[in-house]
Amino acid sequence: MEVINKAGGIKGEKVVLKFADDAGEPKQGVSAANQIVGDGIKFVVGPVTTGVAVPVSDVLSENGVLMVTPTATGPDLTARGLENVFRTCGRDGQQAEVMADYVLKNMKDKKVAVIHDKGAYGKGLADAFKAAINKGGITEVHYDSVTPGDKDFSALVTKLKSAGAEVVYFGGYHAEGGLLSRQLHDAGMQALVLGGEGLSNTEYWAIGGTNAQGTLFTNAKDATKNPAAKDAIQALKAKNIPAEAFTMNAYAAVEVIKAGIERAGSTDDSAAVAKALHDGKPIETAIGTLTYSETGDLSSPSFDIFKWDDGKIVGLE
Repeated sequence: MEVINKAGGIKGEKVVLKFADDAGEPKQGVSAANQIVGDGIKFVVGPVTTGVAVPVSDVLSENGVLMVTPTATGPDLTARGLENVFRTCGRDGQQAEVMADYVLKNMKDKKVAVIHDKGAYGKGLADAFKAAINKGGITEVHYDSVTPGDKDFSALVTKLKSAGAEVVYFGGYHAEGGLLSRQLHDAGMQALVLGGEGLSNTEYWAIGGTNAQGTLFTNAKDATKNPAAKDAIQALKAKNIPAEAFTMNAYAAVEVIKAGIERAGSTDDSAAVAKALHDGKPIETAIGTLTYSETGDLSSPSFDIFKWDDGKIVGLE
């Protein structure tokens, strides 16, 4: 936003940034959304998670506020016909299919288990992965769930060990994923852990430690390798913000809103801006050229597979 303001703002108006904390909780998210509405804000970047984004989007839609989430990948978010919802990331099903395809090509003789955290994001991801491998001829040896906040997964680990699981796909976030990875290896299992971008957080490695070595996860293609990302990377680094998938997607979300406002010719008519973004015309952003379908999903999202290697994220070659 500083970059935009230094260049004259949007249609001559300065962009003002305000924060509303959803604390990662749906109820708090609704409260934050009502605060946003009360403050007269018309454009939102966020929320981060699908479980919060879905109820928040209802509040924002009812009150004429447009939102662009950089990270909420759950299919339910854009499947309800809301005109005001967009994202700069792909959907769970799309990234789950990328990992499933990799497993079908490289691990078809392995025993695969599927675990999720019961949340909209995690279960959606796990179920999409399960459906894809089932279609490709692999039947999971165990399907189960964990409860967010739990620390002891020994009962689950015992079941996975008994089933002979060699590959464990986890639909969820870094906290439970890191603990599961660590406890699997503590039990003497050498199972390879797979997941979505929820395992891309550095806290995953901090929790799992060396037991997280080799974990594979899907995430958006590395935007930092795109020449168009140069200015965004410099702007983020100047603020000591790491240029990674989540932050680059958030940067692009602001660029999407800016493009929509300029096309619509209005800084306060969110409906007109939404209509402009739905027109299918390309939008140049730090993560590449984006176009939107009528649902608010990216027309051509792309995912790669990455690996945790000695505490660093590297592309899977």
